[in-house]
Amino acid sequence: MTRTIGLVSCTKSKKDEPAQPRALYEPSALFRKTSKYCERTYDEWYILSAKYGLLDPDGPPIEPYDETLTNASITTQRTWAENVAKELADRGLLCDDIHLYIHAGKSYYGELLPRLKDEPVTVSLPTEGLMIGEMLAWYNNRQ
Repeated sequence: MTRTIGLVSCTKSKKDEPAQPRALYEPSALFRKTSKYCERTYDEWYILSAKYGLLDPDGPPIEPYDETLTNASITTQRTWAENVAKELADRGLLCDDIHLYIHAGKSYYGELLPRLKDEPVTVSLPTEGLMIGEMLAWYNNRQ
């Protein structure tokens, strides 16, 4: 049986104090809608953090930060993607019985996808090409 895993990108809006990963990004309406959708729809979900990599939403508190992959150099995006691919592999999430659903912008999946193409995992981009307003509507239509 296939396990479904949602991957949600971090957001610029964050709490001002350390918080559990799922709570740190709560000020963002997009994160709230995306994480709720993933929690309802998939077997598991994780956060793609520009600073911390792959985060368990229920993991220990983390410090707020002001980093993003949007407009980051290609070298930074590649290094981040290599680290996240390793973290996915370390968690056993790159197997043929796993389907990853990436809910993130191109700056988060652009360099990650090439690192997953030779893995037996299936990958989908449900909101690929949508602008933020369109993404909010997409999640609203699936509540």
